[in-house]
Amino acid sequence: MQNDTSLVVGQEDAPARAPRGLKTAGLVAAVAAAAIVGIGLYSRHSEALDTHAWSEAQAIPTVHLVDVAPAAASGALTLPGTMAAWNTAHIFARVPGYMQAWTRDIGATVGQGTPLATIETPELDQQIVAARAALAKARASASLARSTAARWNDLLTDHSVSQQEADERNGNLAVQVATVRGAEADLARLLAMKGYATVRAPFAGVVTQRTADIGDLVGPGATNQQPMFTVADVGRIRIYVGVPQAYAAAMKPGVEATLTVPDEPGQTFAAKVVGTSDAINPQNGALQVQLLADNSAHALRAGGYAQVSFKVPSSGGAVTIPSSALLFRSAGTQVATVGSDGRVRLVPITLGRDLGKSVEVVSGLSAGAKVIDNPPDSIANGDAVHVDGGHHG
Repeated sequence: MQNDTSLVVGQEDAPARAPRGLKTAGLVAAVAAAAIVGIGLYSRHSEALDTHAWSEAQAIPTVHLVDVAPAAASGALTLPGTMAAWNTAHIFARVPGYMQAWTRDIGATVGQGTPLATIETPELDQQIVAARAALAKARASASLARSTAARWNDLLTDHSVSQQEADERNGNLAVQVATVRGAEADLARLLAMKGYATVRAPFAGVVTQRTADIGDLVGPGATNQQPMFTVADVGRIRIYVGVPQAYAAAMKPGVEATLTVPDEPGQTFAAKVVGTSDAINPQNGALQVQLLADNSAHALRAGGYAQVSFKVPSSGGAVTIPSSALLFRSAGTQVATVGSDGRVRLVPITLGRDLGKSVEVVSGLSAGAKVIDNPPDSIANGDAVHVDGGHHG
């Protein structure tokens, strides 16, 4: 009995051994978990790479290319111009005084010499009174000197006076005569100045400005003197246009042009070149051209804006591109092209005629080339771009 009990107790105290199948299953589960984690990490890394590649691909802009076409043999060169009256006079007061009255206002048509205003000149009037008195005194002195000299010359014939005394009387007469002439000239000067008290139009035209009013101090004594009136001869109009140097040789006197103005839509006016500055402005590279247009109907207004169209031959080798392809940078006007490596190349160009939706390029491009239409403002040399498959001309 005792031996049996000890045998049972020994068997209960011994540690239990795990089955061999359970250990193998745990190892397989651990390997499977590690594989799942590895596959997940690889998948997420691959997705990140794909996302990065997609983002980079989306960051590269897609551009449209347009063809560079040869320019027409001839056409209209349309440029902006400014209009001016054939003659313009800013009329200042020549004499000091006060505005007494004005007889013409803005918009009045006047002839040459038409009175525009009258100036009250109290100081000048007093100077004229003093000059008349000085002239009267000089004439009286000259009359006395003349009679004195005549008597002394009679006395000289019988040697009653010396030659020296007679010469002195004759010299005094010459002095008095010269004094009279000086007084007459001074009075004539003041009377001529008085004539400017009536302000007159220097030529036929239209009063375009009146700045003085009754009672205003005008003339040399006025503070901040300004023109009393402005008169413009608008029967003919001058038009000034800056023409690009590429067309300077074609701007000869007699070249005809047409012009349009915003306030007369649908109407054109004939003009012709009457002269040029014969020099290129270094600031804008343009030749100033002056045209003349008849304005007997007063449809054109001095100081206004006009679009002037010249019919001139095209420059040799010129091409045309859409206006939307232009880039205006600090380095000048440029266009963007795409190289064989898919990267942008910026090309400087020289513009010719403005044809509206398209422009003429006289240097920098050749026919058959392609440029980017509507390039982004931020586009730069070396930028990568995608070219769409449907470029158009």
